[in-house]
Amino acid sequence: MLDLPLVPLYTQENCPLISITSETNDSLGMLDLAVLLTVLFTITVFLFEVMLDFRQRSCYRKTEFPQQLKSVVSKIDAGKSASSGSKKQEATEEEEKDSNSKVEKDELFLPQLESKFQKSQIYGTDKIMFSIASSTYETFETVFFLLVGFLPYAWDLSVRIGKEYIPYKTVEGEIGVSLIFVMVVQLVGMVTSLPFELYSTFHIEKKHGFNKQTYSLFFSDKVKSLLLTCVLGLPFVALLLFIIQKGGENFYLYVWVFMFFFSVFMMTLVPVFIMPLFNKYEPLKDGVLKERIFALAARLNYPLTKLFVMDGSKRSSHSNAFMFGFGKNKRIVIFDTLMTQVHDDEILGILGHELGHWKLGHTLTNFVVTQVYFGAAFYCFSLFFGSYDLYSAFGFDGPKTPTIIALLLFFQTLWAPIDKILNFVLTVFSRHCEFAADEFSHSLGMNKELQTGLCKIHLENLGAMCPDPLYSTYHYSHPPLVERLTAMMDLDKKSI
Repeated sequence: MLDLPLVPLYTQENCPLISITSETNDSLGMLDLAVLLTVLFTITVFLFEVMLDFRQRSCYRKTEFPQQLKSVVSKIDAGKSASSGSKKQEATEEEEKDSNSKVEKDELFLPQLESKFQKSQIYGTDKIMFSIASSTYETFETVFFLLVGFLPYAWDLSVRIGKEYIPYKTVEGEIGVSLIFVMVVQLVGMVTSLPFELYSTFHIEKKHGFNKQTYSLFFSDKVKSLLLTCVLGLPFVALLLFIIQKGGENFYLYVWVFMFFFSVFMMTLVPVFIMPLFNKYEPLKDGVLKERIFALAARLNYPLTKLFVMDGSKRSSHSNAFMFGFGKNKRIVIFDTLMTQVHDDEILGILGHELGHWKLGHTLTNFVVTQVYFGAAFYCFSLFFGSYDLYSAFGFDGPKTPTIIALLLFFQTLWAPIDKILNFVLTVFSRHCEFAADEFSHSLGMNKELQTGLCKIHLENLGAMCPDPLYSTYHYSHPPLVERLTAMMDLDKKSI
């Protein structure tokens, strides 16, 4: 038994912890264990991930260009040199006009990668050191909040706010107070994370030439996000809590159905109404590229209805492309930065990869996995919903613990180890899907274009050129560049 019990400093008035005497030491020990194991798990995960961060930092300190990447890129350059003459002759007048912005993109990749290697290493070092600092604070904050009893304090504060500043009947008891609690926690989290977000955006990203945001745009995004939390997040929480409270012993089944329909609702709502609040989406101008993209979609029976260019450059010079939509209403979005970094053939190769995810069922699989995850999580929550000792251990009045608190404590304690394992499994699966989508692009005859497109994106984004194997295995949802290029070259060999 610990001489100093690990119990929160702040507990609710009727919490069993404050009435336990020396005669019930065994009960106190059981309560201690919940907090102790949560703290130990949090610190263990933190130490493991920091160990991986330091391994990656060691890789970022290397000064010699990685030989494996050099060998692979040299082969791409050799093929590029052999075909460059014929491709120049086929250039259209429109491409000639854009040539000034893409001259360096037509040069050999290896010299460009080698020239930006040190910049990439410095950028990676800055990001990894920032990650170590921010994760250290986040872990300290999590443990500190647990030990001081932040959650019971925030709940009691929310009750006082509901009684003193809002007509109590209008907040409808527990659910109404829960909504106040959500906003209190949201605001605290926003304030504590703000310095880190500002430093990352306006120091690290700006230092390396990526950030294009202004402070006014940054804070307007924050305000919009907060308003969306009020408009969408609070009704979602209210409905979720209502279903749990009224659903009886099998409430998890009703929650599962609710989560399914809410997911479909958000898949429809986000691209049409929410994303345009943050970025401008313009239809891709009529021309050869637009015709070729629609032809590619038709070839694969992808129900493409709209094709947009997004002004990603107003926030960052990083580039990307993605697809979204539900049912027969599919859309493709290309960042304006990507349009300036790669050629039309490479955009087709990149989109061939993205369409491969849809054609191979990866998009549907991810949706199904997400729904299964929700079902499993809420079923397990239903099994522990009545674990009043667990709630008491964190400073709450056992049987009177609010539903939202029970949810938070369940996911923060009992479900947390399972969640970490599942996240790693999904990361591994994501890398498998990336290789499969690369192979699909190869089957479309776009292997070379995808290879050169990936090299250019990596070059422009100062991507990691020598990632640590353990770090990349744990964190990367996409395989490292050298692994993808090697796999695609192997496909070329097999097809000969």
